[in-house]
Amino acid sequence: MKKYFPIIIALSFVKLLIHLVANRNYGFHRDELLHLSVSEHLDWGYMEFPPFIAVVGKLVHFLFGYSLSGVRLFPTLAGIAILVLCCMIAKELGGKKNAILLAGISVLAFIPFFRNHTLFQPVAFDQFFWTLGFYFLVRYLNTENIKFLIYLGITAGIGLLNKYTFVVWGLGIAIGLLFFEKGKVFRSKWIYLSGSIAFIIVLPNIIWQYQHHFPLLMHMQQLKESQLDEIGAYDFALEQLKMPFTLIISLIGLSACFLDKELKKYKSIGVAVLVIFFTMWFLQSKAYYFFAIYPMLFAFGAVKVEKLLERKPVWNYVVAAVLFVPTIFFIPMATPILPIDEFVAYNKLQPEKDGRIILTGDYADMFGWDEQVKLVDSLYRTLPKAEKNKCIILAENYGEAGAVKILGEKYGLPDPVCRHGSFWTWGPGEHEGEVFISVGNEKDVVYEFFEEHTLVKMVTHKYAIDEENNIPIYVCRKPRVKLKQLWPGLEKYVFE
Repeated sequence: MKKYFPIIIALSFVKLLIHLVANRNYGFHRDELLHLSVSEHLDWGYMEFPPFIAVVGKLVHFLFGYSLSGVRLFPTLAGIAILVLCCMIAKELGGKKNAILLAGISVLAFIPFFRNHTLFQPVAFDQFFWTLGFYFLVRYLNTENIKFLIYLGITAGIGLLNKYTFVVWGLGIAIGLLFFEKGKVFRSKWIYLSGSIAFIIVLPNIIWQYQHHFPLLMHMQQLKESQLDEIGAYDFALEQLKMPFTLIISLIGLSACFLDKELKKYKSIGVAVLVIFFTMWFLQSKAYYFFAIYPMLFAFGAVKVEKLLERKPVWNYVVAAVLFVPTIFFIPMATPILPIDEFVAYNKLQPEKDGRIILTGDYADMFGWDEQVKLVDSLYRTLPKAEKNKCIILAENYGEAGAVKILGEKYGLPDPVCRHGSFWTWGPGEHEGEVFISVGNEKDVVYEFFEEHTLVKMVTHKYAIDEENNIPIYVCRKPRVKLKQLWPGLEKYVFE
């Protein structure tokens, strides 16, 4: 493997360089603000996701504080690890120099990975654990060494503590192994020990779910009603077609699992891929959930292409160029490598009548938070000391609450109160509150719950997403109902 290090290091450096430039640009995404907020409340679970992202967030804060580029370094490192693992899988499959190159280039050329490996979200780590699990599976199929089954169980357990979609990965692997030497692995105690290890690792989260009335089920129902039901019958499959060149490598790799004389020994992996794909399609999953499987398919495809071009090895470089060169144009759309003004010009975006510029959802969700927090801080500072001690910052959604929590740290603002998502589990605070700074709550809500209310400003930003534009900031007094009395009944609105 050492002789291939220069290729792997060079490709990893290219990916790292792109992200080091991109990770410092724009601002925190609303989801990043949530994930950093939960790291301040370490627990075995959260309303929206398992606990792994919170542990990473705690480590991030210890090392870098809430530096934007520091926070985003971790998903970038996960992405680089995926590239390295993809190359290592190609080597395990019998690939040589050109296969290692094509495997790494395929990861670099897969546009969604630039977005996934920029934002501080569970997605990057999910893709890492899927790829690591496949690496251990390939090692087991090659050696039948039981230690790789144990590593597989550990990976599955930690993967489940990061994202629940890992259940589908486990289902695919289990069914796929039935096709490895007529399922002989299931006649060994070690596969059950591996599964038991995974279960023990994830058990604390299962207990947490039970103690909190299984918010996972409530969240899934809300996702189904608000997002998944809107996904067309063929959208999941059609979304995979948007990256045609890397898709071709993937399909070559998948077919090789069943048709190639030497790679046919890995047909259990091909079966696992098909099970995972059709299970996710049946469940109306978001298309990007399946992206975690591509690094493994890239490795198979790269090995097969190298074999096909064995007599004309120079064509491997042509394939590599065809994969990566078209990607260059789309990188600024996938990760914020360009400053915002240059991106607007690059993408030829024109202002709306009100002066706003409509960005993609992810980019638009990185703007407007600082302006909200600065205004909240200016209002908080004008309060008399006695009122400051009894002031509650009441945010409408987890983005606004996360902004106050994370960006407000440098101002010394009190923790926000919010009924949205995991913020609900942390309650309304120790005191009832005599004065409230309301962030994002609409007029009818404010008027219903407070006798006195003054609209201070509507916060706008020309790049912010619609949901966070014209955000009302109120100063309110004389609540009509005590928050502590109201709070338990808000649980049913946590995901709205």
